[in-house]
Amino acid sequence: MSNTEHFRFSNAVLMAPLLAILSIWTVFWLELQLGTNFNKYGINPREIVGLRGVAFSPFIHGSVEHLYNNTIPLAILTAFLFYFYRPVALKALVWGTLISGILTWMIGRPSYHIGASGIIYVLASFIFFKGVFAKHFRLIALSLVVVFIYGSMIWYIFPIEEGISWEGHLSGFVTGLILALLLKVKVPKEKKYHWEREDYDKDKDPFLKHFDENGNFIETPHEENDNAVNVRYYYKDNKDK
Repeated sequence: MSNTEHFRFSNAVLMAPLLAILSIWTVFWLELQLGTNFNKYGINPREIVGLRGVAFSPFIHGSVEHLYNNTIPLAILTAFLFYFYRPVALKALVWGTLISGILTWMIGRPSYHIGASGIIYVLASFIFFKGVFAKHFRLIALSLVVVFIYGSMIWYIFPIEEGISWEGHLSGFVTGLILALLLKVKVPKEKKYHWEREDYDKDKDPFLKHFDENGNFIETPHEENDNAVNVRYYYKDNKDK
């Protein structure tokens, strides 16, 4: 599989982030229209009824600020996922939602845990670790981009700020690492030039034979070639007409 076939733009690269953003904003709009909130549908740790939040909590947000802070990272990371890891993108989203939600339900404080930030941590962690494990130059570059843009998120997997579900962030981060290990992706082989191959013999290279072992140019005398074709050009002066 070539790089062109693997890293290929598709409608999912646009549609998946768009659907994700529309879904969370639509739920928030419904809350405003109905004059209520859906916080009770969030993850309520170690309560059986709280397990419904595993599926519903990513769509619920407590404020416009909370919603806005999750919108841009969710859109960007989802687009990255579907462009660079299209074959496993849907599996990563579904399993990431389920596993991170269950982990949050197991370790979370007795409160309602809501928001798409857990999914964001799943995506950031998965994309970063998968690029490192794949050892492909484009995927490693993507990992570095994620670190550069969202590296500061790592601090929020610790209880450093009140009102933030660090348990959901930690669960998402761990889940992304697990999925990066378990989900297999065919990585395109990098093109190798003939001098990079194991069977390459530099002594037979027509270019390198003009240099010695120290890199100095070797002047080779011109050899007469009996089979050479001599080309001569004749010019006729107009005065001869």
